[in-house]
Amino acid sequence: MNEQNINIIPAMHCIDARAAIDWLVRAFGCEAGAVYEDENGGIAHAELWLGGACVMLGSARDNDLGMVLPGAAGGVTQSVYAVVEDADAHFARATAAGAQVVRAIGDTAYGSREYSVRDPEGHLWSFGTYRPTRARV
Repeated sequence: MNEQNINIIPAMHCIDARAAIDWLVRAFGCEAGAVYEDENGGIAHAELWLGGACVMLGSARDNDLGMVLPGAAGGVTQSVYAVVEDADAHFARATAAGAQVVRAIGDTAYGSREYSVRDPEGHLWSFGTYRPTRARV
């Protein structure tokens, strides 16, 4: 397997994907890429970009993957972590847009400055300055 050709892209479903896209652009500084409607006027597939990273999302609907929304699951089963240059400025932007703070901005023992919030759909997002490396321990 050629590791150079692998990308990991988080994907999520949203009750109101259009509103989620608008909010993620406003709160986190994402840039909307491709947005494809489904036959019912919902969002079949959308791509949101933050720097060189992508998150895909679409309207919640019955599916064969068994994905459930955070509220239906009774909590969050996965989260997204994104590296940002200025975590404090990013935190201010997210909270100004109404992000629900789960973990306030702060420093970690491993040298990162980061925070965690929930979006209006209940998805958990963390942002910080920690940039993983391939260092082996």
